[in-house]
Amino acid sequence: MIELSDLTTERRNPRSAHIDELSTLDMLAVINEEDKTIAFAIERILPQIAEAVDLIASRLAQGGHLFYLGAGTSGRLGILDAVECPPTYSTPPELVQGLIAGGTPAIFRAQEGAEDDPHLAEKDLREHGFRKQDVLVGIAASGRTPYVIGGLKYAHGIGAATISLACTPSPAIAEFADISLTPVTGPEVVTGSTRMKAGTAQKMVLNMLSTATMIKFGKVYGNLMVDVKASNQKLEERARRIVMDATGCNREEAIASLEKAEGSAKLAILLRLSGLEAEEGRKLLAESGGRLAPAITTLR
Repeated sequence: MIELSDLTTERRNPRSAHIDELSTLDMLAVINEEDKTIAFAIERILPQIAEAVDLIASRLAQGGHLFYLGAGTSGRLGILDAVECPPTYSTPPELVQGLIAGGTPAIFRAQEGAEDDPHLAEKDLREHGFRKQDVLVGIAASGRTPYVIGGLKYAHGIGAATISLACTPSPAIAEFADISLTPVTGPEVVTGSTRMKAGTAQKMVLNMLSTATMIKFGKVYGNLMVDVKASNQKLEERARRIVMDATGCNREEAIASLEKAEGSAKLAILLRLSGLEAEEGRKLLAESGGRLAPAITTLR
């Protein structure tokens, strides 16, 4: 028998004990009140999250990759965070990857039993080229998912950096993690439905890990996503607005600068502020490690 009584994510929540008897508005108020506690749970582990960001950034700077690994909701959240990195920060698709128990079909439909096989994670990691230079973030709301334990154990065994993300105290997955991230979100509104508070907490933490890492790599200038990949009309317009906000130019001038920079908002800003030619701007950005602020500073 799988013992669930010790997991806070599986306990009954007394504050929602009679939610099925409430009006629609009161029902939503209960859910909303419970959701308000999530940010505080994350606030308590900010030092550990910062440590995880520094670990990830260090490995990526040395040519490593970031992998998210999970089952069910946890796996889907990892994939969601990973697939947003290329359009937001122009990263190569392999830099941040999300793996889910059961593979691609499990993204859209639950694959029963896939999460119970700890050896499947090693197979998945090997197939995706996971190496000792990489970082693995194992995600499991309960902290005990065999698939995630198997993945972390394998990664830890080959010398890769490992981070666990769970929402219950003293999670089993922490045993094979260099850093354990544990925002304890407590019992769910609907008992055991960890796609709710636990899932929200996981998404918030993953957003922090990837966003802070990308900021450290110079993919944000001020609070502007200057490495945005203008791959559709909305993102093309966003790139123009970024150039306008950063330089004070008008829309036509932003369009001209982006054309000169072959669509790179970061380079367009530098060219606009410096008067350099595109090749000179690229060289200056390369010398500053791709960071726009230091490149601009050298011009003063």
